[in-house]
Amino acid sequence: MGFLHRHDFAGTRYEMRQKLFAIGDDFWIHTEDGQRAFKVDGKALRIRDTFVLESPSGQELVKAQKKALHIRDTMKIERDGETVATVKKALVAPLRERFKVELEDDGELSATGNIVDHEYEIERDGQKVAEVSKRWFRVRDSYGIEIAAGEDEALILAAAACIDEMGDR
Repeated sequence: MGFLHRHDFAGTRYEMRQKLFAIGDDFWIHTEDGQRAFKVDGKALRIRDTFVLESPSGQELVKAQKKALHIRDTMKIERDGETVATVKKALVAPLRERFKVELEDDGELSATGNIVDHEYEIERDGQKVAEVSKRWFRVRDSYGIEIAAGEDEALILAAAACIDEMGDR
């Protein structure tokens, strides 16, 4: 159990569980050394796919919710009741799957790679801010996400969970 050999991207690595919406229960996102870092509340009784990412003490950090009646798969990420990001699946994605994370503070992240197999990168202006890989982690139905220092970890973890939810549709 645990992460496999590290590579040269220096950031914090987390273990994520696949398909958290299908499960609908609560679970913990752990750091590489096994510490509880974030709690995911799956909100199983909601009509739309919704989850809340909380601090270990229970403080709500972000909430993500699937938006109904959109042509493309879309999920909104909110902080303190305000939308901070919108995750959208690309309409046309030849050869590789792509997602956009439109940030409300006038920016954008892009996720490109093999989304279904959890082997992709998240970039801002051509600079990698996070990398997702199943190869790092030996636990079935889990994958690793490494986030560069100084990034909004809760936002990127929520975006990765949204991408996981929309990735195989």
